[in-house]
Amino acid sequence: MRLHLHLLSDSTGETLDAIAKAGIAQFDGVETIKHFWPMVRSEGHLSRVLAEITRRPGLIIYTLVNSEVRRTLEQRCRVAGLPHVAALDPVFEALERLLGQEQKARPGRQHAMDAAYFARVDAIQYTIAHDDGVAPEDWEEADIVLAGVSRSSKTPTSIYLANRGYKVANIPLVVESPPPSQLFELRHPLVVGLTTSPDRLIQIRRNRLLSLNQTAETPYVDQEAVARELAFARRIFADRGWPVIDVTRRSIEETAAAITNLMNARSSGADA
Repeated sequence: MRLHLHLLSDSTGETLDAIAKAGIAQFDGVETIKHFWPMVRSEGHLSRVLAEITRRPGLIIYTLVNSEVRRTLEQRCRVAGLPHVAALDPVFEALERLLGQEQKARPGRQHAMDAAYFARVDAIQYTIAHDDGVAPEDWEEADIVLAGVSRSSKTPTSIYLANRGYKVANIPLVVESPPPSQLFELRHPLVVGLTTSPDRLIQIRRNRLLSLNQTAETPYVDQEAVARELAFARRIFADRGWPVIDVTRRSIEETAAAITNLMNARSSGADA
């Protein structure tokens, strides 16, 4: 089945994109064609967008806080027979009931450059500057430190967590080159070990070598060498008592969620 999905927002549309991905993931055999319509804040702009949508009709998912623009959209959708869903209405309604106040009709308010925004920028900058074992003298400043062998998802997981506001350093574990002593002296950061299955790791490494036009027959992808690497890393994790996450069958998002749960549990224990 082919579905045109129109994401219409008076802000950047990032929230709608996340909602759409979560929804579509629950259905098989659907070819989704996404159309992004961000920053729609006037009826004139809305009319131009609707003219394009009627050429490729499909489901419209929208977030519009301007009542007049929203009313126009809904009326024209009903007339044209276009299915439409206000993605955040149930959330807003529940919050209004619980908080006893009406929502503020401010487009893009979640993107305001407040203290949390600048903290997230700071976290991203820190994480980029401390990728792949760089600057061990600063690791104590991290919220999270990820350790693992090469190609065990350390960097993408670090970046994902940084976008959630965590300062993350990641350290490769290499048999021939033990990590700096600073790794074993950390007090503030949560240190998490990442591991994976040998077969999956070899597959990822082979793909990496092919993308670089390098030979696929090196110790980097040798079955015994890879097994030794993983055993070396597991011994370090066990000796230090660090939590370990197997990323073999996890997406980056799932790994990051598991680490976030560890952070929350650690915080709850500290507050108890």
